[in-house]
Amino acid sequence: MNSFSTKKLNKFWLYGTVFFTGAAVMVIELLGTRLIAPFYGASLYVWTSLISVTLIALALGYYLGGIWADRTRFGLSLIIALSGLLTLIIPGLVGPVLLATDPLGLRLGSFISTLILFSPSLIMLGMVGPFAVKLATSTLSDVGTSTGSIYAVSTVGSVVGTLFLGFYLFPIIGSREIFVGVGIALLLLSLVVILIERRHLKSTKTLVATVVVIVTGIGLSLVVITSSKMVPSDQLHTQFEQESLYGWVRVIDKPKENIRLLTVDASTIGAASISHGDNLLTYQKIVALIPQLLPDIKRALLIGQGAGHMAMTLKQYDVVTDTLEIDPAVAEAARKYFGFTSNGNTIIGDARYEIRQLQQPYDLIIMDVFTGGSEPSHLLTVETLQQLRNLLAESGMLALNFVAFSDNGTNPALASVAKTLSRVFPHQQVFISNPGEDFNDFIFLATHEAFDIEKAKLSNDSYHWLKQRLLTLDLTQGVVLTDNLSQLERLQIRKSEHYRRMIVDSLGVNHFIR
Repeated sequence: MNSFSTKKLNKFWLYGTVFFTGAAVMVIELLGTRLIAPFYGASLYVWTSLISVTLIALALGYYLGGIWADRTRFGLSLIIALSGLLTLIIPGLVGPVLLATDPLGLRLGSFISTLILFSPSLIMLGMVGPFAVKLATSTLSDVGTSTGSIYAVSTVGSVVGTLFLGFYLFPIIGSREIFVGVGIALLLLSLVVILIERRHLKSTKTLVATVVVIVTGIGLSLVVITSSKMVPSDQLHTQFEQESLYGWVRVIDKPKENIRLLTVDASTIGAASISHGDNLLTYQKIVALIPQLLPDIKRALLIGQGAGHMAMTLKQYDVVTDTLEIDPAVAEAARKYFGFTSNGNTIIGDARYEIRQLQQPYDLIIMDVFTGGSEPSHLLTVETLQQLRNLLAESGMLALNFVAFSDNGTNPALASVAKTLSRVFPHQQVFISNPGEDFNDFIFLATHEAFDIEKAKLSNDSYHWLKQRLLTLDLTQGVVLTDNLSQLERLQIRKSEHYRRMIVDSLGVNHFIR
């Protein structure tokens, strides 16, 4: 070791540096889903890709940082400056990278795009740890203590960064702005570090390079901040736009087609005519016939409010309907742009938690959360269905909407839904939204007591309309979905890719790129 000793180096700035860079790692990892999800969905595959890429990048960073630290004590400021610059360019690269990886499909496409977008900055951040260990170590006898303390502080920084982002920062600031903020903060940190390096390490070797990177980063940040995130379209008019904790919520008008859409990332969860506000989703018209199937319905629970059309329809039958919606931005959009008003309780929260808080029996529970986007698989398990069954009156009904391919009634995902329902409800019937189309919405009606549409008090037109949509499923390929093992996302890969392509073709790629 040279004459520069640990005692002469104020460890405070080293600990501060690794604390902040540790926080930056987790912020980048968590925010990664917010850039990828609108295009590939917030699925297990996207999270798997981000976690894998983060670990790969950090491993490479640890290795390369160790090599660099063994060759010189100079350059920590340059490493941090480069990490800031590479973080700043991420928002600008999202569009081209996602478009380039789109043909690779959901799993490989999300992994490669994540690798390209986030690994460069994460590699540089990973290099900080070994470099800091080298600076904090004066003799072999204290290498263990130095290493342990550096990585402990870095991990604490990661924890604080995660909590601060999720609990405080993200609810009030958009992901694009946070990326820019993290990049600028890293550049400022590198400026502080280079001043310390010059004073303590007497180094001028990396001064010019670091300053160039900092100046470049500041200029780039101005470009990113002032750049437009979406290209306007004459075909689409965005009436409402808000980034929530759960996705990018938009209300989009297509004037030429007289359609108003409510979307969350790559999912359409509501559609109405602009002129009259009429519901345009066929599967919801099937649900609207339930009060005729069960004329004694007095109280209902709608899980997945969306635009609120089903609750408004039930309101016409004097059915008091409680609505449960996880995203407050969706609830706001439904109220302002789709005329939704509730005659029951409006509950904002995660369904799995909130249904445990409910006590009163319902005559009808509608589960409308399995749209074309990511599958909330935890809401379609034997355990969840049993919780819902406990909330139903003895003669009550569960209506569940599910998007899938029909495959002439042999689709494994549909069979799995039916098998899982049969574990809790002795009786069920399945209806297809648009007969003759393979990709479709399917309505499962499940009850504890037997029911028959032949005996229902339906009008002649409603009876024939519903009868032609009755579907028989082959359950051979189905599996029971449980909290312990739910294969829903695996079974629905083809659906997710097809739906994403449909939405991209309908709304254009700019709708999904931040």
